[in-house]
Amino acid sequence: MTRLRRIHPIAGIVGLLVIAAFWTSTVIVELSGNEAAIVLVKRSIPWGFLVLVPALALAGFSGFRLAPAPRDPRLVRKRRRMPVIALNGIFILAPAALYLAHLAGQGEFGTTFRIVQGIELVAGAVNLALMALNVRDGFDLTRGRRKARRRASAASAGPT
Repeated sequence: MTRLRRIHPIAGIVGLLVIAAFWTSTVIVELSGNEAAIVLVKRSIPWGFLVLVPALALAGFSGFRLAPAPRDPRLVRKRRRMPVIALNGIFILAPAALYLAHLAGQGEFGTTFRIVQGIELVAGAVNLALMALNVRDGFDLTRGRRKARRRASAASAGPT
């Protein structure tokens, strides 16, 4: 259980940072208008799945193991957000990323590219927001435990 308590936040934050990197790099290159940079980013994102997918799977698995029967409202909220995040990723973000990588590789930056890119950016922003809320609730949940550990550590150290 102790390992899961360490692994869970790391995996969740890695997932959040990877998605944030995908999203921000996309926005930056789109605003630059540099087609070579757009191609590079769009073709790199699917490779990022090699980090993202295991991080999110580990965060989900560890989260379910840490709180099998959530009673705390923050845990319930986190649990409710997870299917939305997962379904959004599986059915919108991953297919859009793969399709955009294909289009960019073909040099096709027309209307279809722009529409799919817009959908991907909106869906990515939704996932970023939901994941950020999960991180916030996770830190709120552990804040009490961290304070108790500090108090216990200070008490066991004795007066200085």
